[in-house]
Amino acid sequence: MTLWVFGYGSLLWNPGFPVAEQRHARLADYARSFCMRSIHHRGSEAEPGLVLALDAHRGALCEGVALRAEPGTEEDTLAYLRERELVSAAYLERTLTLDLDDGTRIDALAYVIDRDHDQYCRLSLEEQAQIIARAVGGRGPNTEYLYNTAAHLAELGIPDAELDWLVDRVRGLTG
Repeated sequence: MTLWVFGYGSLLWNPGFPVAEQRHARLADYARSFCMRSIHHRGSEAEPGLVLALDAHRGALCEGVALRAEPGTEEDTLAYLRERELVSAAYLERTLTLDLDDGTRIDALAYVIDRDHDQYCRLSLEEQAQIIARAVGGRGPNTEYLYNTAAHLAELGIPDAELDWLVDRVRGLTG
């Protein structure tokens, strides 16, 4: 079995599994959004941070990468991703169709926000910046998550105006 995974946030810079191939990919009708409160990795229950999630929006387009797991590691990769991404059940595991840079379409595993979960939020960019500037979780500062994701998107030539704004604002807030 071939296992493709859609990377749009931390999977861009920290997949955590052996990757055999990486391709530029687009996912229709979803937006990359800081719409998930992080109470484990980039925040705490007392002071939640924010992490990116795929939020369903008709007409939206999320650019990222399709990551193909190294052959023979698919079961281990799936177990790893479930432990990492489903820690609080705010994500829903889905198989979604991606458009690759050469025009082909593939099915890939993706983690989508559960809008009914209490960790789901819709905040202004300023509110997001205020939270990201101060939150820290088990995997480190929320700022590190933002900066790494934005840097890797830039390296890949994937524009994201909201993340660029957040980087500038959070740097202003943190000095």
